[in-house]
Amino acid sequence: METMILYWIALMSIIGFILMGFDKQRAIHKEWRIRERTLWLVALFGGGIGSYIGMRIFRHKTKHTSFVFGLPAIAIVYACISLVIY
Repeated sequence: METMILYWIALMSIIGFILMGFDKQRAIHKEWRIRERTLWLVALFGGGIGSYIGMRIFRHKTKHTSFVFGLPAIAIVYACISLVIY
């Protein structure tokens, strides 16, 4: 069971990272965007670490206070869960 949780966090983190990069590219080209609610849901359901890394690497959503403080908090929670399980 613990292994499945770690795999879930890893999978959702990869998805969160990809979504941040994809949304940044869409923003640059002024095309349709991924809803912020979708980005938050991915982060909340296990993708907090990847979403935060994506935010920092792609410099995306860095002017949104909710993302600047919320994503690191979620990432810390999932990092702690991962460390406790591992």
